Amino acid sequence: MTATPSLPPVTLTPAQVQAFAEIVGPQHALTDPDAQLPYVREMRDLYQGRSSLVLRPGSVEEVSRILATANAERIPVVPQSGNTGLVGGQTPMRGEIVISLARLNKVRAVDPVGSTMTVEAGLTLEECQRAAEAAGRLFPLTLPSQGSCRIGGNIGTNAGGVGVLAYGNTRQLVLGLEVVLAYGRVWNGLNALKKDNTGYDLKDLFIGSEGTLGLVTAAVLKLFPRPAEVATAMVAIPSIAAARTLFGLAQDAAGGQLTAFEFMPRIVFDFVLKHAQPARDPFEVQHPWYVLMEVSGPKADGGAERILAEILEAGMETAGIIDARIAQSLSQARDFWKLREAVSEAQKPEGGSIKHDVSVPVARIPEFVERANAAVTEICPGARHLAFGHFGDGNVHYNIAQPIGMGRAAFEALRETIMHRVHTIVTEMAGSISAEHGIGQLKRDELIEFKSPVALDLMHRIKTAFDPNGILNPGKVL
Repeated sequence: MTATPSLPPVTLTPAQVQAFAEIVGPQHALTDPDAQLPYVREMRDLYQGRSSLVLRPGSVEEVSRILATANAERIPVVPQSGNTGLVGGQTPMRGEIVISLARLNKVRAVDPVGSTMTVEAGLTLEECQRAAEAAGRLFPLTLPSQGSCRIGGNIGTNAGGVGVLAYGNTRQLVLGLEVVLAYGRVWNGLNALKKDNTGYDLKDLFIGSEGTLGLVTAAVLKLFPRPAEVATAMVAIPSIAAARTLFGLAQDAAGGQLTAFEFMPRIVFDFVLKHAQPARDPFEVQHPWYVLMEVSGPKADGGAERILAEILEAGMETAGIIDARIAQSLSQARDFWKLREAVSEAQKPEGGSIKHDVSVPVARIPEFVERANAAVTEICPGARHLAFGHFGDGNVHYNIAQPIGMGRAAFEALRETIMHRVHTIVTEMAGSISAEHGIGQLKRDELIEFKSPVALDLMHRIKTAFDPNGILNPGKVL
């Protein structure tokens, strides 16, 4: 994909490059194309970007000076954390300065009593989890990319993941923020209070804004008690409608102890078993659909497994469960989770993939999958449908794999048609065209069609108020 045609290319003068290099140090101001490559290419290769300069500041003060200079000279910048985004929001397309926050990676404070933790934006999600664990607490945000994605990017995109059912999106896990604004001033909103009713909740404007309103440099995160035990089961079911029935049973029986409920069709297993070795099928016989369910308990007394067994017993009678396996060890539970977490990587060897990150009302997930499958097959006969994701929060990762025997170029040429059709169905069902990945540049034009004019007007007004010179991640989201 190419740069946005309505925005002119960005070229820096040697004097401008020198001025920015003096802020961060020459070793952290990258102009060599080879050194820049990890910052300008996104992980799915949908976007091949270009940057005049990659800056790697090591402090909030340096970020402030960079933005003050860039704003004064009307130089656009693209903030970047782990470069794991899936909609091109972190990719410079026309020579913008990339501001990598990877060096801002300190844990500033951990408060086990208050169940909070203050961390800088460049800390990886996995490092955040470990810091919480060291304090005897849980930071529940969990993503397949957690070893490389960074908390600043998670906040910028309001990341979801498998824990949303019990703990909420990133937005629900953030109590306060430190943000560098477009003109260089620093807003210190690192508030660890559970209650603060003093006017507008400014932090919510920045969460999910994809770096278009300000650069998040630190955050106060909400922590939770660590579960004393976790029971995990892989369940074989005849249909996705059965998953809906089983989810209702699980919610009633486990309540807040139901910490994961993921659904997958058989083709997901086939891809993972073929391309993500070592991986094992928990069942001797193939089944149409599967649910990966997790129940957590506050005491190590076997209660979680008893609740899980009760759910499965009830599901045999009313949800049509065909077979089930309760993990007998941590290793077996990890094997079950690998079948879910390796899905994205396992799709690559199968050729082209058209991915949708959408949400619909939970009760209508089966209807959405049925309608979307029919519409995509009409456009692309032989298309292979992979509808999987987080049943409990309505988030469907609706991916389409290239038909066997069809050329990749011919399949990719159908991308916009397929995406528009799927997003139309989602909108008709009162859903969202982006559940957890953001808008970036991939869905920017469709946002115009599917977002209400009033909402878009408000978003533009907020953008203008926070970034009047339009230097923050231009061409993304709006």
